[in-house]
Amino acid sequence: MGVMIDGRWTSDEEASQLHFENGRWKRDRSPIRNWVTPDGSAGPSGDAGFAAEPDRYHLYIAWNCPWAHRTVLFRRLKGLEKVVGLSVTTPKRSDQGWVFDNSSEQYKDRLFGKSALWEVYAQAHPGYTGRVTVPLLYDRKSGRAVNNESSEIIRMFNSAFGAAGANGLDLYPNDLREEIDTLNELIYEKLNNGVYRAGFAKTQEAYEEGCTQVFEVLDYLDARLATRRYLCGDRLTEADWRLFPTLVRFDVGYHYAFKCNIRRLQDYPNLWPYTRDLYQTPGIADTVFPDLYKAGYHSLSELRNPLGIVPLGPIVDFSQPHGRAALSAA
Repeated sequence: MGVMIDGRWTSDEEASQLHFENGRWKRDRSPIRNWVTPDGSAGPSGDAGFAAEPDRYHLYIAWNCPWAHRTVLFRRLKGLEKVVGLSVTTPKRSDQGWVFDNSSEQYKDRLFGKSALWEVYAQAHPGYTGRVTVPLLYDRKSGRAVNNESSEIIRMFNSAFGAAGANGLDLYPNDLREEIDTLNELIYEKLNNGVYRAGFAKTQEAYEEGCTQVFEVLDYLDARLATRRYLCGDRLTEADWRLFPTLVRFDVGYHYAFKCNIRRLQDYPNLWPYTRDLYQTPGIADTVFPDLYKAGYHSLSELRNPLGIVPLGPIVDFSQPHGRAALSAA
């Protein structure tokens, strides 16, 4: 895995190492933080000048990345597929990082025909220093990178594009924002990111800390979902869709490859049918690729999988009836 330094790609091992403190892995902060707004005014961070317009913005993702998965979900749920373009990198990274296969209809760079995502970063953000990550939201009009922080991109998709073709679905409603924010903070730190803190840990203590917190949150969420269909009651919100990418990867990836193996998702009486409920929401199933996740999390890794052997199981069927609809009427 490489990084960019002053706009140039390097695969130098020392420069591209993951960050650890006392054996605990630390996630880098996404550095490109402009906002698309309805009128182009400045958002909470970054520069002004990014107005929501049809056919102006382009989203770069990888199907196997859970953070990118969030943005694809919101693009679909908000009806933005004809408003915001999409390019998908190949599932497997190379010494060039996330790359494209321009001979493939599925994995080509639809804007520039670049061979690697770092080349898009270099063009869109001159002098960029940092990791080359997905998702990346690009502005075709100004030729600039807008944002590479998934939690902010989904907020833009939810609220900025109302006059540019988005539907009226509101996944961050005013009356639930405090509850959603509290859930997001808990789920991100101890579950979304917690599985990685367990999986990348370099000491037994750091692993046990990360893994224990993962299951504390899963247990809490399972209990919460015993009496409500979704995390905030009978309405789907941002909190559900930020949780979903971690859940659909759990049994095929995190349980085995990251040693988060105290329980499976399928062992939870409420979380497991809840996940199937979300999966069966119209338009969601074809954003989910369990075999791809399994291959990715069990890819060749000196630390986690030195032989690169991908297991045949588990079999996970998200299409089973979920029986959760009755909770909305309760």
